[in-house]
Amino acid sequence: MTTSTSGRELRADARLNREQIIEAARALIAERGPDVPTEEVARRAGVGTGTLYRRFPDRDALIRGVALDGFHRVVAIARAAEDEEPDAWRALTRFVVQAAAELRLATWLSVWFASTWADLQEDPENRRLRQILLKILDRLVRRAQADGDLRPDVDTGDLALMIALLLRPVPGLRAELTRRSADRCLALMLDSLRARDDAHPLPDREIAVTDLDPGD
Repeated sequence: MTTSTSGRELRADARLNREQIIEAARALIAERGPDVPTEEVARRAGVGTGTLYRRFPDRDALIRGVALDGFHRVVAIARAAEDEEPDAWRALTRFVVQAAAELRLATWLSVWFASTWADLQEDPENRRLRQILLKILDRLVRRAQADGDLRPDVDTGDLALMIALLLRPVPGLRAELTRRSADRCLALMLDSLRARDDAHPLPDREIAVTDLDPGD
């Protein structure tokens, strides 16, 4: 085995270990909440704790890894919906349904690990993914309104905030009921967004993407 081949295999092993750790962490956090021991994450991932700490030296680093992985998944879902669906309304509906689990976990992380989440907002990769996602959603909103399927008095910021608010965990509610209620609320949200002649007017002005800028 050449040195270069050995180096590639080591890098591949390191990537696989990292992916396994992130997958184990996101599954355990979704199942059991924020207090999952690091040792349990390593055990679920099939790696030693030493390997875990080499990839993620502390819990904050692990949470950042889980969050960024989730953001990549959400962007991939949005891209696929935009590219594959025949119209913008179907793409929006598909995105909301398929991305719900990832967005729910991201919302939980923002609540459970508030200080880590605040630091993550300044991460360049997070900002890049957020901009990509909002641009895709903005295109879908404009297209769905042009098609006459989405009510004209909402904007992309409205949609993003509605999803985030509906997916926030309710204190004291068991996890299974939290998931069921969120899915029902998202379905009601989508139904309320359909363009209708008898729709009640919304208060105040639309919330745009630029309103979501934390610098405002």
